[in-house]
Amino acid sequence: VQLVESGGGLVQAGGSLRLSCAASGRAFSSYSIAWFRQAPGKERDFVAGITWDGGSTYYADSVKWRFTVSRDNAKNTAYLQMNNLKPEDTAVYYCAADLPEIPTVVSRTPNEYDYWGKGTLVTVSS
Repeated sequence: VQLVESGGGLVQAGGSLRLSCAASGRAFSSYSIAWFRQAPGKERDFVAGITWDGGSTYYADSVKWRFTVSRDNAKNTAYLQMNNLKPEDTAVYYCAADLPEIPTVVSRTPNEYDYWGKGTLVTVSS
C-alpha cells in the first residue's frame, strides 16, 4: 500500500487543521493506520491510531481531546482532525499502515509499521 499525506500548513495557536492520508493499492481496509510526528532533532512519536474497521482509536496523552483520528475505507483515506493546536504540535506528520497479528491492536512503535507516507509539515505559530 502507498500512502500520501496532505493538509499540513501554517496555523496560529488555537487553530485547526485536518490531515488526510490517501492510500493506493489493495486492501486498505485490512490495515490499521497510525499517525506519527517528528519535530526537528527529536524522535518520531506516536500521535494517534485507528483499527482496520474504525472501531477503536488510540491517542497519545499530549493530543487526547484535541485530535481525532478517523477513516473512510470506501475512499481509502484516513484523517487526523487537529483542534486547539499548540506550538509544540509543530512537526512533520506521517501516516503509517500495518497489518497487525491481532486486528484490534494498534502499535505505538514506528518499527512495527511497514508502509509510510512522506509526511506533511504542520507549523503552529504562537
